[in-house]
Amino acid sequence: MNNADIDFNLLVALDVLLAEGSVTGAARRLGLSISAMSRTLTRLRSVTGDPLLVRAGRRLVPTPRAIELRDRVHALTGDVRAVLRPQATEVDATTLERTFTIRVSEAFLEFLAGPVVSAVARNAPAVRLRFVAKPDKDAMPLREGLVDLEIGLLGTSAPEIRTQLLFYDKLVGVARTGHPLLADAAITPERYAACRHVAASRDGGFVEAIDVALEKLGLQRVVTVVVPGYPDAMRIARQSDLLALVPRSCLGNTMSDAHAITIGLEHFELPLPMPEFKISALWHPRMDADPAHRWLRDTVMSVCRTAYPRG
Repeated sequence: MNNADIDFNLLVALDVLLAEGSVTGAARRLGLSISAMSRTLTRLRSVTGDPLLVRAGRRLVPTPRAIELRDRVHALTGDVRAVLRPQATEVDATTLERTFTIRVSEAFLEFLAGPVVSAVARNAPAVRLRFVAKPDKDAMPLREGLVDLEIGLLGTSAPEIRTQLLFYDKLVGVARTGHPLLADAAITPERYAACRHVAASRDGGFVEAIDVALEKLGLQRVVTVVVPGYPDAMRIARQSDLLALVPRSCLGNTMSDAHAITIGLEHFELPLPMPEFKISALWHPRMDADPAHRWLRDTVMSVCRTAYPRG
Protein backbone atom coordinates (compact mmCIF):
# COMPACT_ATOMS: atom_id res chain seq x y z
CA MET A 1 0.00 0.00 0.00
CA ASN A 2 1.39 3.39 -0.96
CA ASN A 3 0.53 6.70 0.69
CA ALA A 4 -2.12 7.49 -1.93
CA ASP A 5 -4.05 4.37 -0.87
CA ILE A 6 -4.19 5.26 2.84
CA ASP A 7 -7.60 6.32 4.11
CA PHE A 8 -7.10 7.91 7.50
CA ASN A 9 -10.85 7.76 8.14
CA LEU A 10 -10.30 4.03 8.70
CA LEU A 11 -8.14 4.88 11.72
CA VAL A 12 -11.04 6.66 13.43
CA ALA A 13 -13.41 3.83 12.51
CA LEU A 14 -11.00 1.22 13.90
CA ASP A 15 -10.62 3.16 17.14
CA VAL A 16 -14.40 3.28 17.64
CA LEU A 17 -14.90 -0.38 16.65
CA LEU A 18 -12.27 -1.58 19.10
CA ALA A 19 -13.70 0.61 21.85
CA GLU A 20 -17.32 -0.49 21.26
CA GLY A 21 -16.68 -4.12 20.30
CA SER A 22 -19.85 -3.81 18.27
CA VAL A 23 -20.69 -2.84 14.71
CA THR A 24 -24.02 -1.45 15.87
CA GLY A 25 -22.44 0.63 18.67
CA ALA A 26 -19.69 1.93 16.37
CA ALA A 27 -22.27 2.86 13.70
CA ARG A 28 -24.27 4.79 16.28
CA ARG A 29 -21.20 6.77 17.50
CA LEU A 30 -20.05 7.61 13.99
CA GLY A 31 -23.51 8.41 12.66
CA LEU A 32 -23.36 5.67 10.01
CA SER A 33 -25.77 2.96 9.03
CA ILE A 34 -25.05 -0.58 10.27
CA SER A 35 -24.44 -1.75 6.70
CA ALA A 36 -21.93 1.08 6.09
CA MET A 37 -20.14 0.21 9.32
CA SER A 38 -20.04 -3.45 8.29
CA ARG A 39 -18.45 -2.51 4.98
CA THR A 40 -15.87 -0.41 6.86
CA LEU A 41 -15.01 -3.39 9.07
CA THR A 42 -14.54 -5.48 5.94
CA ARG A 43 -12.12 -2.87 4.56
CA LEU A 44 -10.23 -2.80 7.86
CA ARG A 45 -9.88 -6.57 7.82
CA SER A 46 -8.49 -6.35 4.30
CA VAL A 47 -6.06 -3.55 5.13
CA THR A 48 -4.72 -5.09 8.36
CA GLY A 49 -4.85 -8.71 7.20
CA ASP A 50 -6.61 -9.67 10.44
CA PRO A 51 -10.30 -10.41 11.32
CA LEU A 52 -10.02 -7.91 14.20
CA LEU A 53 -13.49 -8.70 15.61
CA VAL A 54 -14.96 -12.20 15.44
CA ARG A 55 -18.30 -13.52 16.55
CA ALA A 56 -18.53 -15.37 19.87
CA GLY A 57 -22.17 -16.26 20.38
CA ARG A 58 -24.23 -13.08 20.10
CA ARG A 59 -21.31 -10.68 20.46
CA LEU A 60 -17.99 -9.81 18.81
CA VAL A 61 -14.65 -10.34 20.53
CA PRO A 62 -11.29 -8.85 19.55
CA THR A 63 -8.51 -10.95 18.12
CA PRO A 64 -5.04 -10.84 19.71
CA ARG A 65 -3.98 -8.44 16.93
CA ALA A 66 -6.92 -6.15 17.73
CA ILE A 67 -6.03 -6.16 21.42
CA GLU A 68 -2.44 -5.30 20.50
CA LEU A 69 -3.59 -2.41 18.30
CA ARG A 70 -6.29 -0.95 20.56
CA ASP A 71 -4.18 1.39 22.71
CA ARG A 72 -1.90 2.40 19.83
CA VAL A 73 -4.84 3.22 17.59
CA HIS A 74 -6.54 5.26 20.32
CA ALA A 75 -3.34 7.24 20.91
CA LEU A 76 -2.89 7.82 17.18
CA THR A 77 -6.41 9.13 16.68
CA GLY A 78 -5.90 11.45 19.64
CA ASP A 79 -2.72 12.80 18.04
CA VAL A 80 -4.45 13.27 14.68
CA ARG A 81 -7.31 15.19 16.28
CA ALA A 82 -4.81 17.39 18.15
CA VAL A 83 -2.89 18.15 14.95
CA LEU A 84 -6.01 19.02 12.97
CA ARG A 85 -7.70 20.97 15.75
CA PRO A 86 -7.60 24.79 15.39
CA GLN A 87 -4.73 26.34 17.31
CA ALA A 88 -5.52 27.97 20.63
CA THR A 89 -5.94 31.71 20.23
CA GLU A 90 -4.69 32.56 23.71
CA VAL A 91 -1.46 31.72 25.48
CA ASP A 92 -0.75 31.43 29.19
CA ALA A 93 2.20 33.78 29.50
CA THR A 94 2.97 32.60 33.03
CA THR A 95 3.91 29.14 31.71
CA LEU A 96 5.24 30.16 28.29
CA GLU A 97 8.76 28.90 27.57
CA ARG A 98 10.18 30.51 24.45
CA THR A 99 13.18 32.46 23.20
CA PHE A 100 12.38 35.45 20.99
CA THR A 101 14.96 37.23 18.85
CA ILE A 102 14.25 40.95 18.39
CA ARG A 103 16.21 43.12 15.97
CA VAL A 104 16.47 46.71 17.16
CA SER A 105 18.52 49.86 16.82
CA GLU A 106 20.99 51.06 19.43
CA ALA A 107 18.54 53.80 20.41
CA PHE A 108 15.78 51.28 21.13
CA LEU A 109 18.17 49.28 23.29
CA GLU A 110 19.13 52.43 25.18
CA PHE A 111 15.66 53.78 25.86
CA LEU A 112 13.06 51.00 25.57
CA ALA A 113 14.68 47.58 25.91
CA GLY A 114 14.64 47.92 29.71
CA PRO A 115 10.89 48.51 29.99
CA VAL A 116 10.21 45.69 27.50
CA VAL A 117 12.40 43.29 29.47
CA SER A 118 10.65 44.29 32.71
CA ALA A 119 7.19 43.72 31.21
CA VAL A 120 8.17 40.32 29.84
CA ALA A 121 9.86 39.20 33.07
CA ARG A 122 6.86 40.31 35.10
CA ASN A 123 4.30 38.44 33.01
CA ALA A 124 6.27 35.58 31.44
CA PRO A 125 9.23 34.64 33.66
CA ALA A 126 10.27 31.68 31.48
CA VAL A 127 10.52 33.72 28.27
CA ARG A 128 14.00 34.71 27.09
CA LEU A 129 14.78 37.69 24.85
CA ARG A 130 17.70 37.97 22.46
CA PHE A 131 18.28 41.51 21.15
CA VAL A 132 20.38 41.75 17.99
CA ALA A 133 21.70 44.77 16.10
CA LYS A 134 19.77 46.27 13.19
CA PRO A 135 22.44 47.29 10.68
CA ASP A 136 20.05 47.65 7.73
CA LYS A 137 16.46 47.14 6.55
CA ASP A 138 17.04 43.75 4.93
CA ALA A 139 13.97 41.55 5.40
CA MET A 140 15.86 38.27 4.95
CA PRO A 141 16.33 37.60 8.71
CA LEU A 142 12.54 37.87 9.15
CA ARG A 143 11.88 35.69 6.10
CA GLU A 144 14.31 33.00 7.21
CA GLY A 145 13.09 32.95 10.82
CA LEU A 146 16.38 34.22 12.22
CA VAL A 147 14.51 37.18 13.75
CA ASP A 148 11.05 36.99 15.32
CA LEU A 149 10.35 40.70 15.54
CA GLU A 150 11.96 43.89 14.27
CA ILE A 151 11.48 47.39 15.64
CA GLY A 152 12.13 50.45 13.53
CA LEU A 153 11.24 52.48 10.47
CA LEU A 154 9.35 50.91 7.59
CA GLY A 155 11.22 50.25 4.38
CA THR A 156 12.09 46.55 4.13
CA SER A 157 12.31 45.10 0.64
CA ALA A 158 9.70 42.41 1.34
CA PRO A 159 6.09 43.37 0.52
CA GLU A 160 4.65 40.52 2.59
CA ILE A 161 6.10 41.76 5.89
CA ARG A 162 3.44 42.62 8.46
CA THR A 163 3.66 45.91 10.37
CA GLN A 164 2.08 47.41 13.47
CA LEU A 165 2.47 51.06 14.47
CA LEU A 166 4.13 51.51 17.85
CA PHE A 167 4.46 55.30 18.10
CA TYR A 168 5.16 58.47 16.14
CA ASP A 169 8.54 60.14 16.41
CA LYS A 170 10.13 63.38 15.25
CA LEU A 171 13.65 64.77 14.99
CA VAL A 172 14.74 67.46 17.45
CA GLY A 173 18.02 69.18 18.17
CA VAL A 174 20.08 68.69 21.34
CA ALA A 175 22.93 70.73 22.76
CA ARG A 176 24.83 70.88 26.02
CA THR A 177 23.35 73.03 28.74
CA GLY A 178 24.67 76.56 28.30
CA HIS A 179 25.41 76.20 24.59
CA PRO A 180 25.53 79.64 22.85
CA LEU A 181 22.76 78.59 20.47
CA LEU A 182 20.38 78.33 23.43
CA ALA A 183 20.76 82.00 24.38
CA ASP A 184 17.75 84.30 24.30
CA ALA A 185 17.99 84.92 20.56
CA ALA A 186 15.64 82.86 18.43
CA ILE A 187 17.09 79.74 16.84
CA THR A 188 16.99 80.53 13.14
CA PRO A 189 18.08 78.26 10.26
CA GLU A 190 21.12 80.54 9.82
CA ARG A 191 22.22 80.31 13.48
CA TYR A 192 21.59 76.54 13.47
CA ALA A 193 23.59 75.95 10.29
CA ALA A 194 26.45 78.12 11.56
CA CYS A 195 27.13 75.68 14.43
CA ARG A 196 29.20 72.54 14.15
CA HIS A 197 27.42 69.19 14.32
CA VAL A 198 27.75 65.50 15.18
CA ALA A 199 25.79 63.11 12.95
CA ALA A 200 24.43 59.64 13.77
CA SER A 201 24.79 57.29 10.81
CA ARG A 202 25.00 53.51 10.58
CA ASP A 203 26.82 53.75 7.24
CA GLY A 204 29.19 56.53 8.30
CA GLY A 205 27.63 59.20 6.10
CA PHE A 206 27.87 62.90 6.94
CA VAL A 207 24.44 63.84 5.51
CA GLU A 208 21.23 63.68 7.57
CA ALA A 209 17.59 64.45 6.82
CA ILE A 210 17.82 68.13 7.76
CA ASP A 211 20.58 68.83 5.25
CA VAL A 212 18.14 68.62 2.35
CA ALA A 213 15.88 71.21 3.99
CA LEU A 214 18.83 73.51 4.70
CA GLU A 215 20.06 73.22 1.14
CA LYS A 216 16.72 74.52 -0.13
CA LEU A 217 17.45 77.72 1.85
CA GLY A 218 20.95 77.95 0.48
CA LEU A 219 22.44 76.87 3.80
CA GLN A 220 24.88 74.12 4.68
CA ARG A 221 25.95 72.95 8.11
CA VAL A 222 29.36 71.54 9.02
CA VAL A 223 29.36 67.98 10.39
CA THR A 224 32.71 67.29 12.04
CA VAL A 225 31.95 63.98 13.75
CA VAL A 226 29.98 60.87 12.69
CA VAL A 227 28.99 58.16 15.16
CA PRO A 228 27.01 54.93 14.72
CA GLY A 229 23.94 55.82 16.79
CA TYR A 230 21.89 58.51 18.49
CA PRO A 231 22.99 57.72 22.07
CA ASP A 232 26.61 58.23 20.97
CA ALA A 233 25.70 61.56 19.34
CA MET A 234 24.00 62.71 22.54
CA ARG A 235 27.05 61.85 24.65
CA ILE A 236 29.34 63.82 22.36
CA ALA A 237 26.95 66.79 22.27
CA ARG A 238 26.88 66.85 26.08
CA GLN A 239 30.68 67.08 26.25
CA SER A 240 31.30 69.53 23.41
CA ASP A 241 29.83 72.45 21.46
CA LEU A 242 28.57 70.14 18.72
CA LEU A 243 24.84 69.91 18.07
CA ALA A 244 23.13 66.57 17.57
CA LEU A 245 19.99 65.65 15.66
CA VAL A 246 18.03 62.89 17.42
CA PRO A 247 14.52 61.45 17.56
CA ARG A 248 12.32 62.97 20.22
CA SER A 249 11.98 59.49 21.74
CA CYS A 250 15.64 59.70 22.80
CA LEU A 251 14.83 62.44 25.30
CA GLY A 252 13.27 59.99 27.73
CA ASN A 253 9.73 58.77 28.15
CA THR A 254 7.08 58.08 30.76
CA MET A 255 9.11 55.03 31.83
CA SER A 256 12.50 56.73 31.97
CA ASP A 257 11.99 60.49 32.30
CA ALA A 258 15.27 61.03 34.13
CA HIS A 259 17.41 58.90 31.82
CA ALA A 260 21.08 59.49 32.59
CA ILE A 261 21.99 60.15 28.98
CA THR A 262 19.88 63.32 28.89
CA ILE A 263 21.51 64.91 31.94
CA GLY A 264 23.47 67.99 30.90
CA LEU A 265 21.57 68.26 27.62
CA GLU A 266 18.80 70.53 26.42
CA HIS A 267 16.64 69.96 23.40
CA PHE A 268 15.13 72.47 20.99
CA GLU A 269 12.69 72.44 18.12
CA LEU A 270 14.43 72.57 14.78
CA PRO A 271 14.10 75.88 12.90
CA LEU A 272 12.86 73.96 9.87
CA PRO A 273 9.72 71.85 9.52
CA MET A 274 10.55 68.16 9.86
CA PRO A 275 7.82 65.54 9.40
CA GLU A 276 6.93 62.93 11.96
CA PHE A 277 7.85 59.34 11.18
CA LYS A 278 6.44 56.01 12.31
CA ILE A 279 8.24 53.51 14.52
CA SER A 280 6.71 50.11 13.87
CA ALA A 281 6.96 46.45 14.76
CA LEU A 282 7.67 44.21 11.77
CA TRP A 283 7.30 40.44 11.45
CA HIS A 284 6.84 37.73 8.85
CA PRO A 285 3.25 36.57 8.14
CA ARG A 286 4.13 33.02 9.17
CA MET A 287 3.99 34.31 12.76
CA ASP A 288 0.54 35.95 12.43
CA ALA A 289 -1.47 33.13 14.00
CA ASP A 290 1.10 32.10 16.60
CA PRO A 291 -0.44 33.05 19.98
CA ALA A 292 2.96 33.34 21.69
CA HIS A 293 4.22 35.74 19.02
CA ARG A 294 0.99 37.72 19.21
CA TRP A 295 1.52 38.04 22.96
CA LEU A 296 5.04 39.36 22.36
CA ARG A 297 3.77 41.90 19.82
CA ASP A 298 1.04 43.07 22.19
CA THR A 299 3.55 43.40 25.03
CA VAL A 300 5.96 45.50 22.96
CA MET A 301 3.10 47.67 21.69
CA SER A 302 1.77 48.24 25.20
CA VAL A 303 5.21 49.31 26.47
CA CYS A 304 5.81 51.67 23.53
CA ARG A 305 2.39 53.30 23.70
CA THR A 306 2.74 53.79 27.43
CA ALA A 307 6.21 55.25 27.02
CA TYR A 308 5.23 57.54 24.15
CA PRO A 309 1.50 58.27 24.33
CA ARG A 310 0.11 60.15 21.39
CA GLY A 311 -1.19 63.38 22.69
